[in-house]
Parts: sequence; C-alpha cells; structure tokens
Amino acid sequence: MKIMSRVFMAMTALLVLTITNGNSITIASDINPSDPVQKSPRQEATGEIDGVSITVDYGSPYVKGRTIWGGLEKYGEVWRAGANKATSVEFSKDVKINGKELAAGKYALFIIPNEKDDWVVIFNEGWDASGTQYSEDKDVLRISVKPKWSDEVVESLTYSVDKTLNFAWEKAAINLTVESE
Repeated sequence: MKIMSRVFMAMTALLVLTITNGNSITIASDINPSDPVQKSPRQEATGEIDGVSITVDYGSPYVKGRTIWGGLEKYGEVWRAGANKATSVEFSKDVKINGKELAAGKYALFIIPNEKDDWVVIFNEGWDASGTQYSEDKDVLRISVKPKWSDEVVESLTYSVDKTLNFAWEKAAINLTVESE
C-alpha cells in the first residue's frame, strides 16, 4: 500500500510540474500528513440565542477512563476550557451572560474548576493565544457558576448553543444564560 501511495504522489508531482511548466504553486490544506491524528480534534458549536449569533471554537479532548476534575484538570487552577489552542467564543451583539454585561466580540474562554465552591468562567481578550498563555490582566468578565453533576460520563468535551450556552465533559456540565442587550 505504501508503494502505491508513493507512486501516486510521484505521478501527481510530475503532473503538477507539467501543468505549471515548472513554476511553483501553493496548495492549502487542513491535512498535514506528518502530524499524527489529532487526539483532541477542533470542533465548532454555533447557534443563536435571543437574536445573538454565537460561535464556540474548541479542541475536544476525550476522557479515556481518566479522572478529569481534580485529576487531569486540577481544582483551583485556570484551565483553557478545551485542548490545544485557546477555546474561543464569539458574540455578534452585546450580551448579558448570567446577568452580567459583555460587549460583542471574540473572547478566549477559561474555567477555574473548584472542588467545593462554584466554578469560575472567564471571558478573556486573549482569544488568539495558545491555550497555555493565560493573562489575568486581559480578563473582561468572570462569572461564578455552580456546575451540574451527572452519573453519566460525557466522553468528548462538548459545547452547544441552544436556549443556553452549554459545556459538558466527564460528569460536569455548565449552562450559561445569554440575553441580548
């Protein structure tokens, strides 16, 4: 199979050189054959609440039998609310999140999980940073929320937008109300 693949690639390269008369071309692709299969694939959740378009872009890790809260993700520490690069959330209009005002725009989303206290959801200006580059001075809004716990495991981290902005992973879930300003 590898020989057939190499023959195909060689023939394709020869065809491209023939068609382009030896000039170089650039082909854009989301697939990088040198990278292993992404363990936490990028996902996008979109929807509309109260006339506000909402988009969440995030890396979706899997539980894979691990203890997430208090294990992989430490209690009391800022977490990027996804995998790989920062999770981002974008609002098309000014909104109120759980009653607190937030201007239209794109934000990084971070969460501080806590073992006994409410969790803290953070909207931060650094949406284009890597997931590990958190700067508290770029926080725009912090909201305390009580997570909902379930006996059932949500294997893959999931965001959704329906009547609320929702987050679920392992046995924890968070629902944020969104209202148009």
